[in-house]
Parts: sequence; C-alpha cells; structure tokens
Amino acid sequence: MSASSTDIINSDLAAEPVGAYPHARRVGNLLFLSGIGPRERGKKEIPGVTLAPDGAVESYDVAVQTLSVFRNIRHILDAAGSKWENIVDVQVFLTNMKDDFRIVNALYAEHFTHVQATRTTVEVNCLPTPIAVELKIIATID
Repeated sequence: MSASSTDIINSDLAAEPVGAYPHARRVGNLLFLSGIGPRERGKKEIPGVTLAPDGAVESYDVAVQTLSVFRNIRHILDAAGSKWENIVDVQVFLTNMKDDFRIVNALYAEHFTHVQATRTTVEVNCLPTPIAVELKIIATID
C-alpha cells in the first residue's frame, strides 16, 4: 500500500486510476472506493474487450470485465485493511443495461449474496475508457 496520508489508499495490485484520484479514501471507519473498472495494472489491453484498429469497441465480454472489476476491488480492500464482507453499498454502472444486466446480476449474486450490501444499478451513456461495467463501493474498516 502506498499512501500520502493515512486516509488516502492506493493498491499496488489494482489498475492505476485514469485520473488524478486515489483508489480509495478512508474517513473514520468508512472506506469510499473510486469507480473501479476492469483494467489490469500495467496493461493497456482491457480484459474482455476487443478493439477495432480505430479504437472503437469491436466486441466485449461483460462477464470477464465484471470478474476483473471484482479482483480490483479485492486488491483495494486488502490494501486498505478491509475485506469483501465489509462492503455495505455498491453502485453498478453499465453501458448496456438491456444486454448486460442479467449477466452482471448473476455474477453479483455469486459474489455478494453473503454480503447483503445495498445496491443501485444504473445505465450510463459511456465510461471514461472503453469498458462496459464499473463499480463504486463503500465499505467499513474494522
């Protein structure tokens, strides 16, 4: 974990943020994660995304992306001294609700049923990189 102060959290394993913000910020016993996508640390390719030569998304696999998002979240929670079971709120952003909700919802059920976090899922026009899913998390730190 690297941190410029005790309340800023950055994981050395999760994908680098695409802007000037940390992976997470601790306030008291709450941990607020920035929007987390499926990119992998140190790689330009996005898991589950095939780009055309012009950079447009040719195809994507939202299941592969979702599982990669979950891995990034786990890395950040670990770096902060928290854990998956401490997640209390999840915001899910999808770029294609009609085609992807069923798949993401099934994976969510597999990974979150025992957590019982509150959740909101919304469709957005686009995300900052050519991804189909991003999660924003609030967790506690024991």
